[in-house]
Amino acid sequence: MGLIIFANYYLYDCFSTLKWTLQTELDISSARYGTIRSFYNVPNTFLLMALIGGILLDRFGIRRIGFLFTLLCALGGLVQAYGVSPTFREGGPGHALMASFLADISPEVKMMCLGRLLFGLGAETQIVMLNKVLAKWFKGKELALAFGLNLGVARIGSALAMQFSPRIAASASGLSAALWLGAVIMVSGLGLFLVYMLVDRRDERRAGRAGESTDALAPEEPFRLADVLALLANRSFLFIALLCATFYSAVFPFLDYAADLLTHKYGFDAATAGGFTSLVPYGAAVFTVVFGAFVDFKGKRASLMIGGAVLLTACHLAFALTRVTPWVIIPLFGIAFSLVPAAMWPAVPLIVEERRLGTAFGLMTWVQNLFWWATPILVGTVLDATNPGITPEVLKSGTGRYDYTVAMLVFVAIGVVAVVLAFWLRAADRRPDGHGLELPSKQAAEWNAARAEQS
Repeated sequence: MGLIIFANYYLYDCFSTLKWTLQTELDISSARYGTIRSFYNVPNTFLLMALIGGILLDRFGIRRIGFLFTLLCALGGLVQAYGVSPTFREGGPGHALMASFLADISPEVKMMCLGRLLFGLGAETQIVMLNKVLAKWFKGKELALAFGLNLGVARIGSALAMQFSPRIAASASGLSAALWLGAVIMVSGLGLFLVYMLVDRRDERRAGRAGESTDALAPEEPFRLADVLALLANRSFLFIALLCATFYSAVFPFLDYAADLLTHKYGFDAATAGGFTSLVPYGAAVFTVVFGAFVDFKGKRASLMIGGAVLLTACHLAFALTRVTPWVIIPLFGIAFSLVPAAMWPAVPLIVEERRLGTAFGLMTWVQNLFWWATPILVGTVLDATNPGITPEVLKSGTGRYDYTVAMLVFVAIGVVAVVLAFWLRAADRRPDGHGLELPSKQAAEWNAARAEQS
C-alpha cells in the first residue's frame, strides 16, 4: 500500500517543479497554470467524490472500490501525459475535439485538465482507502508510526518527482517524457493494487478457516445520513477537518509555486530549484516517521499540530518579507510539514467510531480539496495582478522576474487560520468529552474504549 501511495504522490508532483517550462512551452499565464493544477481538486470539491468514495468504502469494502479509484488514477496520468505529447500536439486523436470549444484555451491545456480531473476522481479516495486500511490494522498498536511510514514513502514519491521532472524536461526527451514517467509509475501502482487484492483475499480466507474475525477489511454497515450528522456534531472532528484543509492549502499549493519562487527571488535555475524544492518532502519522509513514533509513545498530538502550524506560518512569512536563505527556511518547512500530518491522521480514529472512519476521512478530504482547489487559482491570480509586466514572452526572454511578496502573504493568512484551529482543537480536547489526544496511542485507545463502554 505504501508503494501505491508512492505512485499517487509521484504522479501528482511530476510537474510541481515545471511551472516555467509549462508557461514557456504552452504560452500560459500563472493563473492558467493554477487552473491546471486545481482541476485535480474539482471532482472532490464540486462532485463530493472524496466524501462519496469514503461512503462507498464503508459500504462495499476496500478491494472493489480501491481498484476502481486506482484505475481512475492510472487513466488520469495517461491522459495528462498525452496532452503534451508530440503526437497530440501535432493533431493526434482528440486534438480536433479539444480545439472545437473554448478557443481561447489551447487543446493541450484542456487535455491536461481532463487528465487532472480523472486523476483527482481517483486519487483522494485512494488515500482515504489507505487511511482506513491502516486504522483497521493498527488501531491500539503503532498506529501513528504506521501512518508516518506510509506518509514517508509518499513524500519520497513527491521528492523524486520534484527532483527529476525538471531534469528530464530539460533533456532531449523533453516535457512529455517527464509526464509519461509519472503515468507509467501510476500504472505500476495499479498492478500493485491487484497484488494487494490477492494477498488480502488469501489472508481473509485463512482467518475464516481459523475461526477468526474476517471483518478486518470487509464491507461494513450501510451508509446512513445520521453518520454524517454525527460527525458534524463532533466539535473535535470539525476542528481537525478544518485544520487539515487550511494546513494542506498552505503546503501543497505552495509547493506548486516553490520552484518558481526560488528561481525568481533567489536566481536558481530550473533544475536546482526543483532539487531544492524536493528537500521538503525528503525531510518530511524522515521526520514524519520520527514524529509518528513519538506520538505512539508520548502522545501530544494537539501540541504537535500547534507547533507545526506555527512553524509553517513563520516559514511563509520569512519567504514573503525577508531574504533569509532558503537553506534555513526549506528544512524548517519540511519539519512543519511533518509535525501536523504525523499527529493529525492517527488522531482521527480516536475521535471517530471505526464504522464511520471511511465517511470521516472522506469528509475531511472533501473540505481539504475545497480549500486546496481555490488556493492555487487565488495565488496565480494574485501573482499575475501584482506583476502585470511579466508575460510568457518576457519569461522566455529571461528579462523579467516575479515579485512573490503578496502571493506569499496569502499563504501566511491561511497559516494563521490553521494556528487558531490547532489551539481550538487542543482546548476542545481538554473538555470532559475530549478524546485523549495528548496520550500515547495505546493508552488513548484504551481510554476511549473504556469511555465508549460506559456510554
